[in-house]
Amino acid sequence: MIDLLREPVEYAVAVERYLDAAELKDGSRRVYRIALATWAWAIAGRTVPLGRDRRRAAPPVLPLALLDDPRAARRLAGAAALRAAAAGPRTVNRELSALRAALGWWRAQGWLSGDPLPGLAPFAPAGPGAGARDAVEVGAVLALPAPLRDQVCWHLVYESGAAIERVLALDVDDLDVSARRGRGKAADLRWGPGSARLLPLLLVGRAGEPLLLTDRRAPAGTAPGERCPLTGRGRLSYRRAAELFTAATRPLDPAGRGFTLGRLRLGGADRRG
Repeated sequence: MIDLLREPVEYAVAVERYLDAAELKDGSRRVYRIALATWAWAIAGRTVPLGRDRRRAAPPVLPLALLDDPRAARRLAGAAALRAAAAGPRTVNRELSALRAALGWWRAQGWLSGDPLPGLAPFAPAGPGAGARDAVEVGAVLALPAPLRDQVCWHLVYESGAAIERVLALDVDDLDVSARRGRGKAADLRWGPGSARLLPLLLVGRAGEPLLLTDRRAPAGTAPGERCPLTGRGRLSYRRAAELFTAATRPLDPAGRGFTLGRLRLGGADRRG
């Protein structure tokens, strides 16, 4: 007999404990087990396999305590967005429902202390129009696990409607973060809650330099206004920003090529309109 009172170490063991306690019928038990196994990939920070690859792949072995890791919420949100784009909103909503039920039971046992799915709303089914499909894609893009700089870039393009060249030309001093607007040469710029949440994290300890910086030091001879005086890193270029966006969105593109930043801006225009 399984001891349901003993705290499990592994996620897979916790899944079996929950399924035993739920007393599900065989068919429902199988569906729940598959759904909960799917999230093991996301909790481990790995991409969920699709189709036949998913059925043949063994889920990663990981400790249940990873669900209390501060990074778990972002990993699960990103994975859910990818699943919604690849498998459809209805499928991912069913899988999220199974995970929420298990999480509630695990917290009731005292095995978890927090909720790694705070505020993650169900995904809306995409309608027949292009605007609905773009909304699903944009939601998936903005939930991708990516460096903070890239997240800020994407949110600003989407929420402000500004051309990517203009976003890349922004300096730290061009932003009034508390008012969610630009100032000076960027006085007409406005942005939404996503940018407002991310910008303060990017701007800690920074002033008078390009907003979006490269990962490496700028070449010798770069103009002072085009590089950070402390780190020596230069302003992010359009070419590099486009490469990063296309590479990051490749898993979302059925053709496997990835999306363009212009498509993200158009998706934002539909939302604002």
